[in-house]
Amino acid sequence: MSNRIKIAVLGLGRAGLNMHYSELICYPELYQIVGGADPLFNRAEELHRRCGAKPYRNLEELLADSDAELVAVCSRSADHVKHTLQILEAGKMALVEKPIAVNYAEALELGKAYEQYPGKLYFRHNRRFEAGFCFLRELIAAGHIGEVFEIKLRRLSYQLRNDWQVLQECHGGQMNNWGPHLIDQALQLLEAPVKDIWCDRKHVVAAGDAEDHFRIMLKAENGRVADIQISGACSTPEPYFTAYGTRGSIICKDDEELRYRWLAPESEGKSCPASKDAPAILPGEPTAGSMSSAALKWRWGTMMIEPSDGTNIMSFYKILYDSIRLGKKFPVSCAEALEVVRITEEAKKMSQIKHYC
Repeated sequence: MSNRIKIAVLGLGRAGLNMHYSELICYPELYQIVGGADPLFNRAEELHRRCGAKPYRNLEELLADSDAELVAVCSRSADHVKHTLQILEAGKMALVEKPIAVNYAEALELGKAYEQYPGKLYFRHNRRFEAGFCFLRELIAAGHIGEVFEIKLRRLSYQLRNDWQVLQECHGGQMNNWGPHLIDQALQLLEAPVKDIWCDRKHVVAAGDAEDHFRIMLKAENGRVADIQISGACSTPEPYFTAYGTRGSIICKDDEELRYRWLAPESEGKSCPASKDAPAILPGEPTAGSMSSAALKWRWGTMMIEPSDGTNIMSFYKILYDSIRLGKKFPVSCAEALEVVRITEEAKKMSQIKHYC
């Protein structure tokens, strides 16, 4: 007897038809796509042509007719909470795309629903399972770079975008698009609650009026800083992640390769005690202070990114299946998902958008 999860996809745009569908078909033994709904009905028909999923024009039609157990909410951002609550009220499970809500008050509604419908609501912070992110966390946990004090997270591109995602009235902009991904990653890497937030938002090259370039600095209670920058207005890329620690650094170029430079285990990596009697440092003067690291033993090189458990961005639906069918704990908690929305809202409040076009 098949134990596949019957799933329907609501919203068949870039996320629903491209991302969710492409991931689901990697697990034909775990999922059966039984329905798809979109107000642009030709998209629902396209899903039907691809996999036989029954096409619907809207969520109401889908809920009234489909035998789906789980519905992936990939509709427009402003409708995520409304649609998720409808699905839960209909007795089905819901997987809500990011942003899970467009403001914190709405996110708290999902928090209540999470308690009201135990085991029914899941949050798609799928970038938490990127290979580079997972491998970076492994290397940090192994202590190779000592105590981490600062982390940079970057996703930079140059896009002349003109769809609904560039309009404030549609809750578009990079803070609701890529923002939840990197904010979620940053909160995991900080390993402590956030105490301070700084933000800057710009509208540079995209159409519309929402930010296409922003930067957020988060400082945690443990002193660790996360520096997040996401842009559709930067023509040169930067590494996805850079982590600085007391014993070295790690630079993840992308999801395939990283560079490292950290102290060898036998190197203590500590300066001699400072002295007010030590004169200013001059080359070749042995009695002066020192700023040389020549005596330190370093380890450096390039690695392929290979998380020990093989996790990568395509693992999300397998992890979700294991939670639903096998009872394993789902890695993204409701509290964590709500905190992403809270941080986003607080950051927006402190930064008006500077328009360059």
